[in-house]
Amino acid sequence: MSHPPFASNTNGRLNLEQQRKRAKELLAQLKHQDPGAALSQAQWHIARQLGFSSWSKLKAHVEALDFAARHPDFIASDEARTTHWRCGNDIAHSLQLAGFNGQFRMLTDPLCMGPVRDLPGGEYQTLRGAFISRAFGLNATDVARRLADEYAQLQTLATAQHSVLWCEADAYDQLFLVRALAGLERLPPKLELIEVDHIPGVERFIGIGQLAPDVLAWLWPQRRIIDEAAIQLAKQAWTAYCSHSPLQWAQLAHGNHRALPFLAPALLRQLQELPGSQDGLSLTERLALSYIADAGPVPFGRVFAELMAKREPLPFLGDMMFHALLRPLINGDQPLLVQTETHLEWPRRRLALTALGLEVLDANAYWPDHSSHVRWVGGICIEPGQPHWTVDEDAQPIWRSVIE
Repeated sequence: MSHPPFASNTNGRLNLEQQRKRAKELLAQLKHQDPGAALSQAQWHIARQLGFSSWSKLKAHVEALDFAARHPDFIASDEARTTHWRCGNDIAHSLQLAGFNGQFRMLTDPLCMGPVRDLPGGEYQTLRGAFISRAFGLNATDVARRLADEYAQLQTLATAQHSVLWCEADAYDQLFLVRALAGLERLPPKLELIEVDHIPGVERFIGIGQLAPDVLAWLWPQRRIIDEAAIQLAKQAWTAYCSHSPLQWAQLAHGNHRALPFLAPALLRQLQELPGSQDGLSLTERLALSYIADAGPVPFGRVFAELMAKREPLPFLGDMMFHALLRPLINGDQPLLVQTETHLEWPRRRLALTALGLEVLDANAYWPDHSSHVRWVGGICIEPGQPHWTVDEDAQPIWRSVIE
């Protein structure tokens, strides 16, 4: 028996009438096998497909979303003094549409890429600005000005009357959360967190930015107060992430932390951006090479789409970030990838593995032995031809001291 396909849902909206129609279509199929089949059975199957344990819970969720959409001033009421913080501008407009009144602030520093060291403010911003302008081809003066403005605004978090941080569970967001909290000397008057790793009915949740405005309003009552334990944990995580050694980082990544429950999985996924002990590839590089090997010459943009839709266990990259991470595999003296149709925009250029790329993917060659690019993950530097930290299949750190 074939069930109706899982309805594609990316923004979190659900239509109850549409689901009732699907349940009736499914009931007709069920009756072919069992004439006594009831509508409640079909409704249960539909609810389970959408991630709910029962039809009544699906119905209650849809009704809550509808209420949020009809009463934005009630369910999404904040005050003009409220500041909403995010690691990008992806929800700024949707918050306004949902009925939020407070100010919007963001920190766009992509802490999951490039060198991240625990340095004084000016030195830190110089380090990050140089990386960002180089990695993304941006004007250095513009980048420096933006970073200075964003970090100056972040300092106001300590004294703001009411701030709300909007985060998801991936490394990009969790590192933003850690950076924001680690800079606090004491708890602000009122600091809250909205944190989400899935949305009921969404087939593949990537991030808050994909959600409809009324779903943001539905999330609003689920915010929670950030306490002192969360501040102290963030300070530990920030120190560990900025260190030249991943040992403390790995200890936190393999732990379980009630104060920030999504932190450990995000740190664990980011730890896998260190070279794998067998092939020297980060997990992002390995997933990309594996798909390109399976699909043959394939457009750059399709590789990114495949990882985000299926292969990446905890999506954290934007398209430009993915492009920047893969460029060293193309531009080096001994590349792992070759791109063709370079007259096209980068997402349409086709990628294929070189002979060395196949060797590395099969773990018959070790990528940093052939790379010509210095690479950073947090505070850890991987220099070509030099001893460096790696991680094994269990994401445990291993020091590679001998070049094999």
